[in-house]
Amino acid sequence: MKHLTISLVLILFAISAMSQNNDEGNSVYQNTAEIMLNSDNKLSIGGYGEVHYNQPLDADLRKNGALDVHRFVMFLGYNFSKKVQFITEVEYEHVSELYVEQAFLQYKLNQYISFRGGLLLIPMGIVNEFHEPTTFNGVERPLIDNKISPSTWREIGFGISGNYLPASVKYQLYLVNGFNGYDGAARLNGKNGFRSGRQKGAESYISSPNLTGKVEYYGIRGLNLGLSAYIGNTQSTLYNNLDKSDNAAKAKADSSVVGMSMIGLDGRYQLGGWHFRGQYYYASISNTLAYNHFTSDANGNLNDLGSSLTGYYVEAGYNVLRFVKSTQHELVPFIRYEFYDTQNSVETGIARSKANEVTALTTGLSWMVAKGAVVKVDMQFVKPASSDTFGKVFNAGFGVMF
Repeated sequence: MKHLTISLVLILFAISAMSQNNDEGNSVYQNTAEIMLNSDNKLSIGGYGEVHYNQPLDADLRKNGALDVHRFVMFLGYNFSKKVQFITEVEYEHVSELYVEQAFLQYKLNQYISFRGGLLLIPMGIVNEFHEPTTFNGVERPLIDNKISPSTWREIGFGISGNYLPASVKYQLYLVNGFNGYDGAARLNGKNGFRSGRQKGAESYISSPNLTGKVEYYGIRGLNLGLSAYIGNTQSTLYNNLDKSDNAAKAKADSSVVGMSMIGLDGRYQLGGWHFRGQYYYASISNTLAYNHFTSDANGNLNDLGSSLTGYYVEAGYNVLRFVKSTQHELVPFIRYEFYDTQNSVETGIARSKANEVTALTTGLSWMVAKGAVVKVDMQFVKPASSDTFGKVFNAGFGVMF
C-alpha cells in the first residue's frame, strides 16, 4: 500500500504537468553552489543560515523548549578561468561545531560535461542538495532526510556532471567514499539508520569505493522529476594491513561490512500558486545478519540494522499572496505527510522495533519576507508505531540565503 501511494502521487504529478505546454519554459533548480558556478564573477561569496525554536508540547508535563543557531554557512567560489572553478562551503553548527560541507574543483569541458573532484554532496533526493532554508517548507528538514538520506550527506570522490539541454536532462555520476560501517564498533543500527556512518571527508578512510548518481528531467513547465541511486559497500578498518592469505581475518573483515543499494524518486511541481513535492527512498542492505552478529555488544545483544529501509513524504502548499500585485512577499500554508521505517525488513533472529516505524504530519506557514529571507512556523505531529498517540512539537525560526 505504501509503494502504491507513492506511485499514485508521482503519476498525479506527471498527469497534471502534461496539461502544461512544453514550450512555456523549463524547471531547473539551482542551489547556492550551482549559482556560483554559473557566475561571471572571479570571486563569489554567498551563504545561508537558520535559527530555530523547538517546543515539545505535552498535556501532562511541562517541557523546556530548545533555542539554537542551528547553522550558519559561508560559500566561496573562485573562477580560475571559464573552464576551471572551485567551490567550498564552510558551516558552523550549533555555534561551536565547524564543518566543511563541500570543497570541489570543477573542470568544464563543454556545456554538456564537467568533471568534479573533492568533497561532494551525494545526489540523493531533494534536500541533500537543496538544503538552504528558503528552498523547503518547515523549520526542520524532512525526517527521511535525516535517517535514510542523512542530510547533509557528503563524501570525497570524483566524477562527471552536466546538463543536456536538447533533452532537458541534468545528470551527475560520482565514485565516492562509503559510510563508515565499522571502526571498532558498529556505526549503523536500526534506530539511526545510516546517519552515524557519514565520514564527511574528516580524516576519512576507504576500503572500497561506492557509486552514486542522479538524473533529473525538467522539460515540462513547472515539473522536475528526479531518479537517484547509490550502490556499494560500507567501509571497515579491519581491512587495513590485512594479510591477503589470512582467510580467517578476511572472513572477520567481511562480516564487518554491509552492501547497500539505494534508490530515490522525487518530484517537484508548481502550478500557479500551488507547490507540490514528493520523495521516496528504498534501501536494500545485504550481509546484515553477519554484521549484526559481529557487532553485538559485550553482553551478547545483537545489533539491529535492518535489511531494508524505506521512507517517503508528500507535501502541498499554496502562496495565498499570489494575486496581491503590490507585494513580492510569499505566504505559503503547507502540509506534509511523512512515513519512514528504518527496519522495513530484518533478518531472522534480529529484533524489529516498532519505534523505528514512524508516521509524521507537519503543517505550518512559510513567509518569504524578501527574496532570500524566510520566517517559518509549524506544528509537527510524530507517532512511532509503538505508540498510540502523536507527540507534538511547535517549531519556529527564520532562515536566510544570499
